[in-house]
Parts: sequence; structure tokens; C-alpha cells
Amino acid sequence: MLRPDVPLDVEALRRGRTTACFGAVIRYLETTDSTNTVAQQLARDGAVEGTVVIAETQTRGRGRLGRSWASPAFRNLYLSIVLHPPVAVPDAPRLGLVVGLATAETVAEWTPRAALKWPNDVLIDGRKVAGILMEMDAEEDRVRSVIAGIGVNLNMTPEDLPDDLRGKAGSLRMALGTPIDRVAFAGRLLARLEARYTQCLQEGFAALRGAWERLSCLTGRAVEIDDGGRRFHGTVCALADDGTLQLRDTAGRMISVVAGEVTVIDGYGKERADS
Repeated sequence: MLRPDVPLDVEALRRGRTTACFGAVIRYLETTDSTNTVAQQLARDGAVEGTVVIAETQTRGRGRLGRSWASPAFRNLYLSIVLHPPVAVPDAPRLGLVVGLATAETVAEWTPRAALKWPNDVLIDGRKVAGILMEMDAEEDRVRSVIAGIGVNLNMTPEDLPDDLRGKAGSLRMALGTPIDRVAFAGRLLARLEARYTQCLQEGFAALRGAWERLSCLTGRAVEIDDGGRRFHGTVCALADDGTLQLRDTAGRMISVVAGEVTVIDGYGKERADS
């Protein structure tokens, strides 16, 4: 019987790898402050693209907007990847959408209820099960490296969640009622990530937009978006080719939002405007 509380079998992950470069080098740690911090140092020391850092638990796991990421041991997947994308600095943030898409597509292999919340949160039935933290090291107009940090709640139970997250977060195990094979999930995630990353570099983000839209849980919904300085209100119309979110406000004007924290008005149970 699959046990959700044992160390990740890294050798099995290495043997089963189907990627060209993602995961060719894996740094496995029982505990660390943050996999992104370790990956950043590896990148500065010359780590090749696709180098992966995996930890069983993080003492200072980080999420978007300065939030912490709950990291109980032997439950979930805490993973960071070193990227050296040949892109201009202004285009690098779009890679967060690519990583979010690949992560959501991997979750969707286990359940069709997986959905994307712009820019890159992955939800099941409105509960967050995966988050992405992208951190870039750049000099003027040159990207030295991008670290893609991914946390996926695989075998977390309600008891593992902090009190303030029990109504907002979930896990694949909670959604499906059965333990998840972490090696199998990690292998599929690396394959999806490499495929979508390569496609984006070769064809541009516009080639991925349709797949992103099909998983979006925001299209047609009334939202409020806080970008740290302004608040936007409107109905989500689409994701643009450049990765911006397109809203139509109450006056009928189109608004392009580059970044921000999205709140769905009336929650995910309300019918969408395009229903």
C-alpha cells in the first residue's frame, strides 16, 4: 500500500526521468530554509539549466507576495528549478504563467477539477493546491537566471493545514481521498515543465495561451485585483498574448492588468458571466 509519510525515492525519480535536461541534476535535501534559496546559490555557482532542488520540508518556505508556505515533512512536493532563459528582462515574468500552466496540467492528470487562477495558482474546487514563486537574477537587460519554485500539496491532510488556511487550501489527497505517489507526480511535473518551457522559448507565449485559457477559473467572473497601488474591478474577459489579464469594467472599458492579487467576487460557486 502506498504510504504518504516516507521519504521521496529520489533514485526512482532519476531512473524514471523522461526529460532531456530538467532533473538531470537533482539536489535532494531532508530539510532546508527554502528550495528557492538553495537553487539561487546553485545558479550563482554555475548550475546548469534544469538543475532541480527538492526538499522534504522547508523551515522558511516562501510564496508570492511575501507569504509563507506551509511545508509539513514527507507530505508534499517542494521543488525549485534553475532556468537560464534566453529572453529579455521584461519578458521573463511571463515564464511564471508557463510554469503555472505546466503545474496545473500535471494536477489535471490526477483530477479534471484542476484549474488555474491568474497568474499561476492551481486550484481544485476553489481551494489552492499549488503555488509558484518565480525569482529572477538579472543585470540591466540580461537575465542571468530564473528560479521557478513550486509547492504542490499532494498528501497534506486537513490537520496539516494552519488554522487560517483550512477554508482556502487543499491537497490532491484531500480531493481524491487516496494517497498520491510523489515520485510519479514529480516525474510528470518535470516532463510537463520541460515541454511547455521549450515550447514557449521556441514559439512564444501566445502558442500556450489557448491551453492556459482552457484551465482558467477566472474567465467570465467578477473580480477585484489589487496590484499594490491600485484596485481594479471588472469581469475577466481573457488572457492576452502578452500574459496580461483583460477585464471589462462596469463602464464597459477594457483594462489590462499586468500583476496583482485576485479576489473572486462572491466566490467560485457563483455562475460565470459567460455561462
